[in-house]
Amino acid sequence: MPWTLTVSELNDYVRRALASDPSLRFLSLRGEISDFKKYSSGHWYFTLKDEACMIQCVCFRQYNMRLDFRPENGMKVVLTGAVGLYAERGSYQFYAESMTRDGVGELYLKLEALKNKLMKEGLFDVTRKRPLPLLPRAIGVVTSRSGAVIHDIATVTRRRYPAMQIILRPAQVQGEGAAEDIAAGIAEISALPQVDVVIVGRGGGSMEDLWAFNEEIVVRAIAACPVPVVSAVGHEVDVTLSDLAADVRAATPSVAAEVCVPEKAALLATIQKLRESLERAGQNAILARQSRLALCEKRLAARHPAALLRTAHAQADLFAHRLQALMERRLTLLSARVSTLSDQLTALGPRQALNRGYAILMDGKQPVTRVDQAKKDMTVLLQDGSIRVQALDIRKEDPFGQEASLV
Repeated sequence: MPWTLTVSELNDYVRRALASDPSLRFLSLRGEISDFKKYSSGHWYFTLKDEACMIQCVCFRQYNMRLDFRPENGMKVVLTGAVGLYAERGSYQFYAESMTRDGVGELYLKLEALKNKLMKEGLFDVTRKRPLPLLPRAIGVVTSRSGAVIHDIATVTRRRYPAMQIILRPAQVQGEGAAEDIAAGIAEISALPQVDVVIVGRGGGSMEDLWAFNEEIVVRAIAACPVPVVSAVGHEVDVTLSDLAADVRAATPSVAAEVCVPEKAALLATIQKLRESLERAGQNAILARQSRLALCEKRLAARHPAALLRTAHAQADLFAHRLQALMERRLTLLSARVSTLSDQLTALGPRQALNRGYAILMDGKQPVTRVDQAKKDMTVLLQDGSIRVQALDIRKEDPFGQEASLV
């Protein structure tokens, strides 16, 4: 399924894509000016062309005010700036931040070549950027002793954190030998054990004035610095290779001091909040442990020998009551059973037989129940007494039959 976008979404996507490409963010463009127009706002709009192609360009008022000449149609110039998209019209154009007459173009070509070389080596990679320390022990500054940079940095630092130490390594920031002096200054001041961050900078100026901060020796010194580096070169519109190599690029020296030095009041407020948070955490931890201790004490008390003994006695009493009740129920059942059996035995016993008119023949203490057991002298038990008898005739026969045999 194709990707469906609105016109606004497409233009915004292309605009962001152009803005995120580092190769299009800082480049130089050579050509001839045509269709030059200056509006009442002070902005310049024109076309830059060569033998085959052309591109729309704009130079806003804050940038063109710094030029010492007035562009004209047909003039050959070198622009420095970025490629972007005017989303409302969907037109891509070049946003010029500086302009020189063609002839200084060799500097831009040299700058572009060095920039591409160092970019391929990874010196400008975002992954190399290091975070600044929260509260540095000391700030090293590499700049001119007489310029406004050190004054601006000191003023902002005293306002934000009066006790912060600033160590200046004076350096030549313009002209022959400036690049070597700046690079040496970065190496020297970063070697001091108390320096946790280095600010490298100078005030604004033309591209030629700032050229020392585009030199390879300075860029490599910034990249090799063992502590984070903040670049504060020129004004906000000025971009040098030192800015690209530094861990942080500040628009001005004052901004550099602000990003390096925390506000003491804000820091103390943060410490107070952290202290309060720590105290709350400690109190909560104590309460949690007290609760756990109370639970352990309760469990320990439940397992104390005396408690176990009381529990065993209670269980023994319970078992005794249960056993007593069980025995009583059992005895009751057995008593009932015995009574029933006694009644049955009584009903089936010899006395009932005697009461019904029967007699029992006894040989001593043994009842005579068969003819073979009969003796000469025997006793007859009746309901109301006994009779001693002698057997005159003993016969073995069915007592209820017709036949009988004489023994």
